[in-house]
Order: sequence, then structure tokens, then C-alpha cells
Amino acid sequence: MEDKLYQMMDWPKIEAVVYSEESTPRNLLGPRVTEEGILIQCFYPLAEKASVHVIKDDKTYEMVMEDEGGYFAVLIPGKNIPQYRLIVEYKEETLEVYDPYAFPTQITPEEEQKFNAGICYEIYKKLGAHPMTLNGVYGTYFAVWAPNAMRVSVVGDFNRWDGRVYPMNRLEASGIFELFVPEIACGSLYKYEIKAKGGLTYLKADPYANQAQLRPDTASVVADLERYQWEDKDWMKKRKQVNDEKKPMVIYEMHLGSWKRPGDGDTFCNYRDTAEELAAYLKDMGYTHVELMPVMEHPLDASWGYQVTGYYAPTSRYGTCDDFMYFVDYLHRQGIGVILDWVPAHFPKDTFGLSNFDGTCLYEHLDPRQGMHPHWGTLIYNYGRPQVSNFLIANALFWAEKYHVDGIRMDAVASMLYLDYGKKDGEWVANIYGGNENLEAIEFLRHLNSVFKKKHRDVLLIAEESTAWPRITGSLEEDGLGFDYKWNMGWMNDFIRYMCYDPLFRGGHHDELTFSMIYAYSEKFLLSLSHDEVVHGKCSLLNKMPGEKEKKFANLRAAYGFMLAHPGKKLLFMGQEFAQEREWSEERELDWELLEEESHRQMQNYVKALWHLYKEYPALYQLDFDTDGFEWINQLEYEKNMLTFLRKTRRNADTLLLVCNFSDVEYDGYQVGVPYAGKYKEVFNSDRKEFGGSGVVNPRVKMSKKTECDERKNSIVIKVPPLSFQIFAYRKEVDKVVDNKTARKKRKTSAGRNLKKELADKML
Repeated sequence: MEDKLYQMMDWPKIEAVVYSEESTPRNLLGPRVTEEGILIQCFYPLAEKASVHVIKDDKTYEMVMEDEGGYFAVLIPGKNIPQYRLIVEYKEETLEVYDPYAFPTQITPEEEQKFNAGICYEIYKKLGAHPMTLNGVYGTYFAVWAPNAMRVSVVGDFNRWDGRVYPMNRLEASGIFELFVPEIACGSLYKYEIKAKGGLTYLKADPYANQAQLRPDTASVVADLERYQWEDKDWMKKRKQVNDEKKPMVIYEMHLGSWKRPGDGDTFCNYRDTAEELAAYLKDMGYTHVELMPVMEHPLDASWGYQVTGYYAPTSRYGTCDDFMYFVDYLHRQGIGVILDWVPAHFPKDTFGLSNFDGTCLYEHLDPRQGMHPHWGTLIYNYGRPQVSNFLIANALFWAEKYHVDGIRMDAVASMLYLDYGKKDGEWVANIYGGNENLEAIEFLRHLNSVFKKKHRDVLLIAEESTAWPRITGSLEEDGLGFDYKWNMGWMNDFIRYMCYDPLFRGGHHDELTFSMIYAYSEKFLLSLSHDEVVHGKCSLLNKMPGEKEKKFANLRAAYGFMLAHPGKKLLFMGQEFAQEREWSEERELDWELLEEESHRQMQNYVKALWHLYKEYPALYQLDFDTDGFEWINQLEYEKNMLTFLRKTRRNADTLLLVCNFSDVEYDGYQVGVPYAGKYKEVFNSDRKEFGGSGVVNPRVKMSKKTECDERKNSIVIKVPPLSFQIFAYRKEVDKVVDNKTARKKRKTSAGRNLKKELADKML
């Protein structure tokens, strides 16, 4: 029998297995039917003995060591492959395991073809680590794309991190390596050991891993995304209405690790604990959505998540996959939408990550002029490679489908669109037409947005794009990129710069206040006062404001009011709602103790009142992207630092008059033109004492007079506080009340007419 077995051995293949150079081990290892019986081969380095235990008839067959490196084989009787376990004996222990090579591949040829074409949008269900049961045996299916590798093995705490033990099987059509390893449970650590052409062997984390170790450790973790029971059906049904562009949207941008911290502040709050406290806070403050700075796994806290190594894994800093699902689920049940920051523009060079993944520049470009950001020290995706495009498109879909997120905000879109972004002459390569447009990135974004919107029309796609690239939010049919919203970086930069000036000098910069309305309807804009404006020496929004502390608060109240009134959806970074004084740092929680001071509590209450008022008046949001929703009253009073304008709906009765005074001068009898005759009631004033103001308000309703002002037939006279923001709601004019004498005369005349009519009738 041993001679017969010896003759059946494929010695070149066995040598490739023993020397860890075999890329298709399933052609050799595992069971196969022969004319002589069932041939079973296995390789366990350093093992002294091995045998096969057939489960059904409870028989054990000792295997022959064909190579002293640990290669064993046995020929057992039968024509059908039985279910069996391998018994492997080492000096110090004996293992009994199912044979990984006895289980079939789970990736079909059709899926390989789609992946090669970049259109396998659910590839994350196949690549990565997936717990499953095959042929009645529980285990984990591993698959990774590494087409240029000589050999790939899955290693972990289940095989002593020995890459010789579980070499994965290469699928020739796609370059995917795959293997089902029985009895690998959730929580197991793993990586891929890659042997590149040339012999260099190294470890890589799984690009499609659903969980990762807490930094600084870098192993991937087996996780099951199917066991969490979602309870947000009601939210998912109504999400389309919530995310409608005609509905109010005010977003709380936050960094999970520094919003609040437990105990001494050296650790992080769990997703679950944060969810309950955060939801209560957001509901109370009036926010509709929260936007999370990237929660995808990243090695460096100081990157804030914008240098991602685990695109399919919520960071372990704050808990597990189930914990993050609970976070989203709970916020949904409390009526809060969840938007994730997402980084398809670049990735870090960390050696355990995507860089030089299979010994070649697989995810990035080979030419550093195309494949590297010189200022950021990161690598640029090769969007023209279909499998890379597929990796990113599937990832965006993954967060919507597996984690029910309500929006994805794409970071650094401008760096994707321009080949020369952040580069000097000689540091970039022109496109085929000699231009600086990244044609492959443009096609990638259009492809992504097209597929995404077909599957999830009610999930928002938001672009952080800092240039004047046209039609970011234009439809794909009209040669646009297909985003729902674009961050209005121009408004943000101009407005913050304007607010930094002393009121005495603002008049000379009045155009920075009004210029945004020239292009306000060129895109569907989202106004953002984001984290980027309160870091790296830029100081907090409060401390950008000029003057002593009292005037800083007044300026900030006026700024937030103008943001509310300006067309576009709203976003405010955490801490700025209570006027954080220090600039933000990821190393500590927000300065919540500031709320012990009255001025900061008043600012928090002001922002709260602002957002609740915003949702109360449709004119402030319903026609954000329609020119009929905005009208200037007077934008030319630069010498007074004043703006007056209207926000409207299709109903005249909803019209609001807004007055912004960015000077520190009070106007006691300020005349302003109004669109209609009638009453105008002050419904909001940033100078109210409860907000920390001086109390210059208009307590009585203002009746318009037929006095021309601002080229309008009617006007009102109001008090305008210094550094303030006011809203007046229009009420239709009622019939004028006449005095008693006139009323009696009218009644007498009417009675006389009636008497004459009665007498005439009798005569007839």
C-alpha cells in the first residue's frame, strides 16, 4: 500500500507546499477520489504523526509521513469522500481538526467575472472573514485579493501564526485566494501571510475585515455581522421624508473619542454608552442628524480617522461591530439620522495595510507622481483598476446596508478630481488630453453615485469639495457628479474671515458677506462650520470673534443667526454650540465644565432656541435650493454692516423678514422696507437677555405703513440691537378698525335704505 501511495505522490507539488510556494494547494491537499480509493493528504510542519478519523464508521487510519517536513498521506477504502477529522500529533500536544481542504470554494465564476469588471457590488460578502456553516461544520471562510502574490496563507491564534499550515487556494480568473477553516470562532485574531515574488514574506491585515484589534495592535478579528437584531423599522420607512431636501437639516459634527470620556479621560466611551447620552442631547438641542468623523479603523488617533486602514471595520476604540450597530439603531429609534465621514481619496502607508499589498502597487499607482500625496504622505487609489474601484464602491454600499447609515460624506473630493492637487510642477502626470482633471476619479465618482442611488435613494451622498468644479450636485444625466449636497467651503471661508474683522472695518469687506448669494443656487449647498476651522492654531469660533468677551459672544450669536438664515442645510462642529474657548483636540473631551459659567449656558440655550426655531418655520428650509426662497431687501448698507432680506415659501403668509447687524451700533428707529402691507412680529432676537444680550428687542407687533423704503411701498420702523440677528414673521393685514361715530353713521344709513325698500314693496 505504501508503494502504491508513494507512486500517487506529486513530488514537485509537495515540494512547493513544504517550501510554502504553492498557490493552489487544494489541487494537492485534502481528499480526492481515485481508482484505488480516497486519497487524503495534509501538511502540518513539525508534526510527528497524523491520522484520519472517519466519523460515520468511527474508524481511524494512520497516515504515512511522505516528507519529513510534516507532509502526510493516506489511502482509505471507498468511492465517496466521507466526513472526517485529522488527528495531528506534536511532541507537546495532539490536535483534532477538520481538514480545511475538504470544503469547496464559496466564490462562483460569475462573481469572479463581476469582480474583475468592477461591478460585484456585494463583494464584501465574499472577501474578508465570514463565519458560516458548511456541510454541517461551523467555521470561517477567508478570502483576499492578491493577484501578484506567490502564496497567501491565513494565520492567527488558531495555527500559531504559522504561514505554512493553511496556505490559501488561488482562483485563477480573479487572483483571489480563499479557504474555509473549520471551527474558527468569532473573536479569533488573524492576518494574511503573503509571500511575494522574489521570496519576501510579510503579514497584512485583511482589507475587508469587519473588526480589528485595538491600536497599536494590528491584527484583524473574525466578526459576525448577521446576529444583531435591528429595531429601527419605523425610522427606515420614514427616512426618505426625513432626508428630503425640502425638510430641515441641522447636523452635529462630532468626533466620538473626544465628545465625552469616562473617568480619568485616558479611555473611551463605548458606542452603546455614547448612543444614549448623545441621542438625548441632540434631541434636546434640536439637531436632526449627527455626522461622525471617520469611525473606520485607523492606527493613529491624531489622524482623527482620516487615514483609514480598515474600511469595513468600525474602530475598536469604542467597542465591537454589534456595539456600533446598537449606536446607529438607538439614534434611529430616537429620531436622529447618522452620517459617516468616508475617505475614498487616499490611504496611509502603514506596512500592515493596503500599501504594496501583494508585493506590487495593487491599490495605489506605481508612479509616485500619480500614487502619492506629497503633503499628506499618503497613497492615492488607482481608480482605473476595476477591482480597486469595486473595493470602494462596495464599501460605501456596505455601510448603508450593514449599518443602516443615513448618509455618507466623502472627504477631500477636490484631491480626487485634480491630478495636480497639492502638487508642484513635475510632481504630477497630465491626463491623456494634457489636462489636470483626474478622468478615472471622475468616472469612479459617477459610477459610485449611480449605483448607490439605485440601491439607496433615501441615503444622502455629500461631497466635501473646496473648488468651483461644476455640477457636483448635478444629475448624472446632465454630466454632473450626482451628489445630494456639497459643503459650501466658499461661504465658510468668506464668512469666517468677515467675522474676524473688527466691526469698525467690516464695511470694507461687505462683499465677503454677500458674495455667496451670487452662486448660492449653482449647487445644493450645505453650510458647514466644521472641525477644520477650530484646529491647528485656528482657535475656536468664539475666539475668532473680535472684542472683549461680551462682544465675542454677541458676534458669535449674530454669526450663528446668519448661518441659520442663509439658504442651505446646516452643520456645526461639537463644542461650538456652547462656545468652547480652547481649540479642539482629539486628546481630551470637550470642556463641558464651561457650562458652569452663565455666558456659556446662555450660548448653548441660544443655539438650542435657534435650531428649534429653524424647524418651526418652513421659510427657513423649504426652498433652500430655489431662487424663490430668498429675496434681498437691502444688501448695500456696507457702511452700517447691515443686511436685510426675506426667506419665503410658496405661501406669502410664511414670509420671514431677517435683519442682521454686524456693527456694534444700536439703531433705535431703523426703517426697513417690507414686501406686503400687514403686521410684522419679532419672533427671534439674538440680543434677548436670556441669551446674554442687552435686551434691545421689539416687544410689540409692527404695523407696516405706506412709507416707501428700500424701493418698496411699505415699511416698518424697528429697534436693531448691536451685533444682532432678528427675525420678523409676516401676518396678513386685517380690516382697519373704524371709530364709533363712523360706525353709527354707517348703521344709520344702512337702516334708512332698508326702511325705504320696505315701504316701496308695500306700495307695490
